[in-house]
Amino acid sequence: MELGSVGKRHKTTREKTVRAGSKVICVDDRFPTEIILFYNHLPIKDKVYVVRGMGVGVGLNGQEGEVVVYLEGLENPCSTTPPHPERGFHADRFREIEPPAEVENEELVEATA
Repeated sequence: MELGSVGKRHKTTREKTVRAGSKVICVDDRFPTEIILFYNHLPIKDKVYVVRGMGVGVGLNGQEGEVVVYLEGLENPCSTTPPHPERGFHADRFREIEPPAEVENEELVEATA
């Protein structure tokens, strides 16, 4: 699965994806106690963030494989599970409201071609 194709649970009329550099809005800030204990910073529903990166994270069940986003201004400790990535947030918790600048420019060029 390509990382750019994740985060599609929350769709708008024109399907949006969550990508590095995207401006996103948090649509789900309900976290289980296990998450609250291991994170320094958590996103807040309806607040706007910028995605600084994406990766493959470890779910609550300890299994690797969920796509996570890392947000500008919210840095968290690293996972205890090798290869010890920073703890991120499941991409489905966010909806893109503005694509990265390079994607927006590509769409503009395609529309005028």
